[in-house]
Amino acid sequence: MNQSLYPEFPILTVDDEKHFLNSIEFNLNAKGLTHVECCDDSRMVMPLLKEKKFSLILLDIIMPHFTGTQLLPKIIAEYPEIPVILLTAVSDTDTVVDCMKAGAFDYLVKPIEPDKLLKKVNQALDFLKAKEEDNHIQQCLFSDTPKNQEAFSEIITKNKRMQSIFKYVETIAESPMPVLITGENGDGKDLMARAIYKLSQRKGEFVQFIAGGIDDQQFTDTLFGHKKGAFPGADHERIGLVEQAKDGIFFLNEIGDLSEKSQVTLLRLIQDGEYYPLGSDTLKTTNAQFVAATCKDLPALVKEGKFRNDLYFRLKIHHIQLPPLRERKDDIPLLVNHFLKKFAEMLKKKKPHLPRELFILLANYDFPGNVRELGGMVYDALTRHESGVLSIDVFRDKIREKGGKIDIPTAANNDTGDKKVIFGDAFPRFPELEELYIQEALKRAKDESTASKLTGLSRKDFANRRRKYQK
Repeated sequence: MNQSLYPEFPILTVDDEKHFLNSIEFNLNAKGLTHVECCDDSRMVMPLLKEKKFSLILLDIIMPHFTGTQLLPKIIAEYPEIPVILLTAVSDTDTVVDCMKAGAFDYLVKPIEPDKLLKKVNQALDFLKAKEEDNHIQQCLFSDTPKNQEAFSEIITKNKRMQSIFKYVETIAESPMPVLITGENGDGKDLMARAIYKLSQRKGEFVQFIAGGIDDQQFTDTLFGHKKGAFPGADHERIGLVEQAKDGIFFLNEIGDLSEKSQVTLLRLIQDGEYYPLGSDTLKTTNAQFVAATCKDLPALVKEGKFRNDLYFRLKIHHIQLPPLRERKDDIPLLVNHFLKKFAEMLKKKKPHLPRELFILLANYDFPGNVRELGGMVYDALTRHESGVLSIDVFRDKIREKGGKIDIPTAANNDTGDKKVIFGDAFPRFPELEELYIQEALKRAKDESTASKLTGLSRKDFANRRRKYQK
C-alpha cells in the first residue's frame, strides 16, 4: 500500500453530485487526508463495503435509488465499527435526529465549511483509533495481577476476573477517551471510577455527579453553570461541575436515567468539548476525561428508543463490566473480614469470632444488592453483637427478607426437595454413595468440623468414615 496515503483505510464519500464529491476530496486532500474514495451511485455502497475496509463513511441523505436513511441501518448492522457522518441540507434536520438515534456518528450541513469537515472527520478517525486500541488491549490482556495494587486498595478482592479488570484499567487509565462502567447496584462502580482517577496521572480534581432524578435545566445548569440573572432566581454566578473538573475526571453516575434532551446535551459536550454557561455567549472548552456509570441495560434501552445509540457508542470506547458478587463468591470471606474490621473500629467493638456455618449460608445466597448488601448485613450483625461468636441469625433474617434460602443443609433439614440425587441406569452400591456423600460435604464446607455438621454426624464419626475412603 502506498505509504503516503492517510488514513490507512480510505474515507468513503457517497453523494450523487460529482462536483460535490470532487470538492470534498479536494478539501480533505488539502488537510493531509489523502486516502479518499468517492461513490456517486448509492447502489454500489454495500458492494464496496463488502469488497474492502473503510475508515469512515461520509453519506448524503438525499440520493436516487437508495437514500442515506435507507443505507444507514444496513451499514450499522453489518459494519458497526465504521463511523458514518451524514451530509444533509438544513431542511433535513428532523431526519438527521432519527439517524443519529439509529447510530450515525455525526452530521454536517450543506454547504459544508472545510474547517468543520476536517474537525468532524478527525473526531471520527480518533474515535475509530481508540476503539481499535481498546479491542487490541482486551484481546492481549492476561489475568495477571496489576502492577499498581495500591490504586485498587478500596476494592476488596482476590478474584481472578477482578484482577484481570484491574489490569485492563491500568492499561486504559491515561487515555483521554470516555470510559463506561456498567454493572449492578452495589458492585463498586464509584470505587472503580476513583481507581481510574488515581492511575490517570491527571492534575485536576475528581468531580462526581449523580445524573439520575433531575430535570433538563438542572442538568445543564449543574454541568455548565450560569451567569448572574440567567433565569429567575439566578442571583449570583455559578461555576459548573465541568469547569471544576478541568484537567481532571468528571464522573457521571446513573447516566441511564437521563432524559433524551439531557442525553443530547451530554453527547455534544463529550463530542466537541465545548459548552456555554446558561445566560452566557462566551464559549468554554473542557479537557476533562468523562467516566460514566450505570446499572441499567443500555443496549436494551437503545432498542427501546430510551437511550441514544450515538451517545452509547461514544461512552463505551473503553468499557468496564463489573461482575456481581454472586459471580465472585470466593471474595465473600475476604469481604466479611474486611467489613468486620472496619465496622468494629467504627463502633469501638472487639472483632468477634465467626461461625463456620456463616460462609456456607452466604455462599448459597445470590446477593441482589451485591457488596453493598453484604456490608449492610455485617454492620447490622455487629451492632447487635455483644460477645463471643457473631450470631448467624441476623444474616438469616436479612436473607429471608429478600426471599433467599436461609437453611444450611444438614441431616435434620435436608428434606426441602429443592435438590435431589439423580440415579443412573447402574444402581450404585451403598459404600459408593457414602464416599461421594463425604466428598461433597467436604467440598461444600471446606473443613471437617463444618462438614460433619452438614451430614448430621459427630465430628469423630465423620472423621472415621472419611479415613475409610482416603487412599
